[in-house]
Amino acid sequence: MSKVIGCDVGGTFTDLIMLDEAAGEVSISKVPSTPNNQAVGVMEALTVAGADCSELSLLIHGTTTTTNALLEKKIARCGLITTRGFRDVLELGRRTRPNPYGLIGSFEPLVSREYRLEVDERVDANGRVVTPLDEEGVRQAALHLADQGCESLIIHFLHAYANDSHERRAAEIAAENWPNDYITVGSAIIAEFREYERGVAAAVNAAIRPVLARYMDRLRDELRAK
Repeated sequence: MSKVIGCDVGGTFTDLIMLDEAAGEVSISKVPSTPNNQAVGVMEALTVAGADCSELSLLIHGTTTTTNALLEKKIARCGLITTRGFRDVLELGRRTRPNPYGLIGSFEPLVSREYRLEVDERVDANGRVVTPLDEEGVRQAALHLADQGCESLIIHFLHAYANDSHERRAAEIAAENWPNDYITVGSAIIAEFREYERGVAAAVNAAIRPVLARYMDRLRDELRAK
């Protein structure tokens, strides 16, 4: 097992380079990408390069799977549980300029409003608990979102960067009944102030995580079969 492979999947082509460390030889291949299942293009690139998967010691892989999913809006249905009164933060944004950078058109948040639910809890900017977490409210919200077909869940509370105890506890409660492990805790992605930026980062993670997981599962299956 002395071969190292680097593979990059782009929108048009899949490029691969293979280094045989023992022989000091390099092989390259370039094949059309396969958007419907990018793993197919990766396997074709391996075949063209003459790679034997049983001899691989390392596979370094870059992919546009998640970028494409966001641009094409082929993302997972997400649910959001947030502090009461703040369900529309992702939609309102900053609104500091009506047309930032000359952009026009409407903005659609990654989480639809009907899947953004509120619960009672509040932590102030210093991390002091002002309102205890409504644990039963979290439990019911998670159950409702799961029943609505949400695949990925976001826990995003105000000022969680200063004290993430409510977010972590809410994630524990939600995990009791959530059908998978796609639960994103906002402060675990970006533990910084500004609820909009932190919320968007969490929403992006939640939206693409199942997409990437499915792709990686397909790729693993293909590699094992080869």
